[in-house]
Amino acid sequence: MNMKVVEYKNIDETVYVHEHSSGLKSFVVPKKGYSKKYANFATHYGSINNEFVVPGEKDSIRVPDGIAHFLEHKLFEQKDGSVMDKFSQLGSNPNAYTSFAQTVYLFSCTDRFEDNFRLLLDFVQNPFITEESVEKEKDIIAQEIRMYEDDPNWRVFFNLLDAFYVNNPVKIDIAGTVESISKINRDILYKCYNTFYHPSNMMILVVGDVEPKEVFGQIEESIDAKSSKPEIKRIFPEEPKTINRDYVEQKLAVAMPMFQMGFKDNDFNSKGIECLKREVAVKLILEMIMGRSSSLYNELYNEGLINNTFDFDYTIEENYAYSAFGGESKDPLMVKERVVDEIRKIQANGLDKNSYERIKRAMKGRFIKQLNSVERISHMFISVYFKDVSMFDYPDVYDNMTFDYVKEVFENHFNLDNLAVSVVNPV
Repeated sequence: MNMKVVEYKNIDETVYVHEHSSGLKSFVVPKKGYSKKYANFATHYGSINNEFVVPGEKDSIRVPDGIAHFLEHKLFEQKDGSVMDKFSQLGSNPNAYTSFAQTVYLFSCTDRFEDNFRLLLDFVQNPFITEESVEKEKDIIAQEIRMYEDDPNWRVFFNLLDAFYVNNPVKIDIAGTVESISKINRDILYKCYNTFYHPSNMMILVVGDVEPKEVFGQIEESIDAKSSKPEIKRIFPEEPKTINRDYVEQKLAVAMPMFQMGFKDNDFNSKGIECLKREVAVKLILEMIMGRSSSLYNELYNEGLINNTFDFDYTIEENYAYSAFGGESKDPLMVKERVVDEIRKIQANGLDKNSYERIKRAMKGRFIKQLNSVERISHMFISVYFKDVSMFDYPDVYDNMTFDYVKEVFENHFNLDNLAVSVVNPV
């Protein structure tokens, strides 16, 4: 059997890798003695992939917004009944999610792993879609969309993306709109499936107390030897470096104003180790400026301008990257002023090297701690896999990070011209 072993001795982790003749790569991260097993079947296909050239055709097609998420729903219906019911009968917890850049089908279980895994491999590879079931699904997803239209957490976030981006499809809700999903039909769903669900555009990850050879043996039995790897040409619109607008406000039923603000990133490499380096550097700077041990966080908290809902993150994908931070506040624009003042102060005086060293050690420690969770390993592994890098490269990134590099990232990411603010105020 074609199996490779990759050892990460610095963190005492081993990854078993198998490549199927179809181009599908599979990974097993053994966790001896763990009762829970976690299996994932993921495709490099998300909500931003709404324009592409179907392999074998010449012209690009523009598909309705929300179709990747719609397809995820449809795969759970089979000719002989609901996949969810089958997983329940096997005593496992199934789930799936569509993000901007990928769709993931998964389950966790403590018993009957082989049976559950066989079901996962089977239903993802064998869609059963009828026009009747598509029409029925439109009503279900339309209800979901309407629910999110009134969700302040969802709206404050997507309004920020709309403030950042002029043309990038990341600004479009993952589920689409009621109008866009009304245009979805069986043929276009199969066209998307046949383009993006080819095994060479997918990956499998299993984490837990399993035998790698047995997992890979099941994959060999279940995965069809497909034709040669198709070239998928993904098409994205031109996006200006400038932000779309610097402020957006919406009124919804909230007790206290909510906000998200952040910086649109333009200077990034979305593949390989450089991608992880930039992610770690920006998150490290965010922790230095507004983490719970920072003077800014404690001042804002003590003045009642933020509370424990405050959080921050940095996202980097194929054709977009941004930082975002926010929560509840009685005065979001005052928070913005204080953040801007803090950034200007750092621009004038520089970042604190002692703070940098302390936070870098703490972040690496938090990463190592997450290796005790099969769920966290699964999520982190898949979140970076399609960027041609491994989550197990993070420790080396922390070890090789330099203060000079972090200062450089601060100067080009925290550009006040690219700062946007989204606020949801009470009605």
